[in-house]
Amino acid sequence: MTTMPALYIGHGAPMLLDDALWTAQLRTIAGDIATPKGILIVSAHWESAPITLSNPAAHSPLVYDFSGFDRKFFEMTYKSPDASALATRITELMPKSQPLRQSQRGLDHGAWVPLRVMYPKADIPVLQMSMPTSDPGALLAIGNILKPLRDEGILIIGSGFMTHGLPYLRDWRPDADAPRWSSEFDTWAAEALSRGDIDALANYKDLAPAVKYAHPTVEHFTPLFITLGAATDSATAPKTLIDGYFMGLSKRSILVH
Repeated sequence: MTTMPALYIGHGAPMLLDDALWTAQLRTIAGDIATPKGILIVSAHWESAPITLSNPAAHSPLVYDFSGFDRKFFEMTYKSPDASALATRITELMPKSQPLRQSQRGLDHGAWVPLRVMYPKADIPVLQMSMPTSDPGALLAIGNILKPLRDEGILIIGSGFMTHGLPYLRDWRPDADAPRWSSEFDTWAAEALSRGDIDALANYKDLAPAVKYAHPTVEHFTPLFITLGAATDSATAPKTLIDGYFMGLSKRSILVH
């Protein structure tokens, strides 16, 4: 069976589904890797402890966790198949010291928005897992626990956004120039990733420039550590798949083997 990579992707708001460049980039990512047997996605939009899994039933309902957008986004569906086997496998992997709960929650937009682009047929079992903490070390450890899934054909995705300072945006056009705080943080993160410097990334609150503006709350950055923790060799630099900006926010997305 093909060993799958792990991804960290910028999922954006629902209106990114109308962005031709971003959707083309996501389709390219999906087309360049093997078709997964299943997908486990950790989204910025579900923080809950202990670790909780989404509803594994086929055609699990979506969570429309946004407002103010065109009605069409509230009518979109993503009817993925039953993911009970994946839920069972994740439960087997988790040590007794790591509590795990099952919920009836569906997929939120950090999951279904990019998956509608990457795997539009919705024919792959998908399960979402909550982020139980924002601590990089703990998330790296969880990613490491999940790593065996990659050898079983499961694609692990951390879904966030490399910069997410929404309160500080002044130009909301899709092609707006990146504010200085966004470009500085993105450049710092790109350099740390290019070195495979997980220690620096884990200490982003102390080391990264403009972090309080780029991430006034950290949930869009921290899924990165699930992805990095799932890497086969943590010292190997990830591959950048997408860079650039949308509304001035960094879309940087990476792949690890």
